[in-house]
Amino acid sequence: MEPIILIIGISGFILMLLLVGAPLKPVKLIGQLATKLVIGALLLFFLNAFGTSIGLHIPINVVTSSISGLLGLPGIAALIIIKTVIL
Repeated sequence: MEPIILIIGISGFILMLLLVGAPLKPVKLIGQLATKLVIGALLLFFLNAFGTSIGLHIPINVVTSSISGLLGLPGIAALIIIKTVIL
């Protein structure tokens, strides 16, 4: 897909939301979940950057980012335990 079509589509969607109005609660919830997903991916990135010295690598994908983002440090600990014990 060409970038100009994508930019026009996103701009049109934002304009439609501004004109029609969006229910604030679902949009806020989606924004919070997206933020936690990105934070989880960043936590896993730093874990992989510093964990290479001890041979620890956890792949960064939607599932692992969701677990580490939504659960925080206990989620990262669970991923480390699953990686070392089960796999």
